[in-house]
Amino acid sequence: MRVVLQRVSKAKVDINNETVGKIDKGIVALVAVNDTDNIDTFKYMCDKIINIRIFEDSEDKLNLSIKDLDLELLIVPNFTVYADARKGRRPSFVGGAKPDIAEKIFNDFIAYTKENYEKVETGVFRANMQVELINDGPITILLDSDKLF
Repeated sequence: MRVVLQRVSKAKVDINNETVGKIDKGIVALVAVNDTDNIDTFKYMCDKIINIRIFEDSEDKLNLSIKDLDLELLIVPNFTVYADARKGRRPSFVGGAKPDIAEKIFNDFIAYTKENYEKVETGVFRANMQVELINDGPITILLDSDKLF
């Protein structure tokens, strides 16, 4: 699983001009899955996302998480996070899971995350989404369950 985390002051996902997910201050997670992702992956990535300390404490140090501050999380499916653009000009997406498998894995990850954190909104898998966000900081963090970076 790969995730692009962005600390936001607000964000929303629209499909056909209808808002399907919306948060105020918190984290937007753009999530791509591969076919080896499983419950251990979900545990690792969920824990990392809700506990990563990217919010300032009283001394302006990045020492607090969304969990510490009871903030919101918007998880958006985004297979392009697995894009490999090292060769040529057209990215390859072979690192990600095939759509049918990816949808189940993504939905299982959402279910696991909602069991472990209350304030979760989502986008919709395979939908043409318009994601609107205000990156706060800006703070953007890359996560990879294989710990490649």
